[in-house]
Amino acid sequence: MTRRLKRMAAPRNWPVPRKGTKWIMRPNSGPHAQDESIPLGLVLRDVLHIASTSREVSILLREGKVSVDGKPVKDVARGLGLMDVLSLAPPLSKHYRVLKDRLGKLILHSIPAEEAAVKLARIRLKHSVRGGKVALTLHDGRNILVDSKSEYRTGDTLRIELPSQKIILRLPLAPDMLTYLSGGSHVGELAHVEKVEIVSSSQPNRVHFKEGFSTIKEYAFVVGEVTPAVSMPEGLGK
Repeated sequence: MTRRLKRMAAPRNWPVPRKGTKWIMRPNSGPHAQDESIPLGLVLRDVLHIASTSREVSILLREGKVSVDGKPVKDVARGLGLMDVLSLAPPLSKHYRVLKDRLGKLILHSIPAEEAAVKLARIRLKHSVRGGKVALTLHDGRNILVDSKSEYRTGDTLRIELPSQKIILRLPLAPDMLTYLSGGSHVGELAHVEKVEIVSSSQPNRVHFKEGFSTIKEYAFVVGEVTPAVSMPEGLGK
């Protein structure tokens, strides 16, 4: 697979112009799907304008100035996806969380330094492993081992400490919980869960919201109870 991608064929959720150079960077295989992530080098050069050229991006990475989820990154094509935390070392000292806007495009939301030490991660899968443990597979590809008697369920969100992956808080997908929509016609909005509908067919389970609409369970990302557990852009849910 080539490391380049035609700009016109780039995922529509990338916040970059559709016209310009013929080729654009392709994200390497990683924790997020290609159409749900954007290359780190592209973010630093074309979105945040931290660097002017790919060479400057490579220098920043080589010097350990850039971290994702609390760990330094050297891969210029490392894909950034939903809820990833991007940190830039001094003298820039800036931190960003990857979210989606109302058009479904990936955006870099500026966050305070203390918030860069936590992340929200949605449980995609869970399965038993040796030793009486259960492995939780999160939406960003990471796996966390928990006790088999724990109450974690698929669809729940974990507030974890970075980079240790220590679980700080469990946010269940349950009535009245505040949810961020990661896809569908209401992408980028906040809504309150009314009920979770279990569908007895090949169709996906659905989540109904008090705001008067529903979406598939995969798009419902619980972010808090009364208020979000992390800062969000203003105007969501309006």
